Amino acid sequence: MPYIKQERRDPVLNGGIQPKDWTTGDLNFLITVAVNAYVEGHGLSYATINDVCGVLSCARDEFYRRVAAPYENIKIDQNGDVYGFVEKPKIKIAKVIPA
Repeated sequence: MPYIKQERRDPVLNGGIQPKDWTTGDLNFLITVAVNAYVEGHGLSYATINDVCGVLSCARDEFYRRVAAPYENIKIDQNGDVYGFVEKPKIKIAKVIPA
């Protein structure tokens, strides 16, 4: 939840507490601050609420796609799969490095 102690809020916002030292509450607080600023700037309406929900949903999905799923694949390779009925892909997608 975003309800971190008052004395922590400014240091989290202004770099007095480094990201490596953030708690999950600090991260939630930062996201909430950004959402509040967006709502204040665009006004409270169904469209604004829909915008925020859509962005948060897409950000979560993209994080899962780019970070969590590849991490899980590494762990499957290291520790073995638990879904015996799922066939492992036979191809690997090459990483394209821009010129």
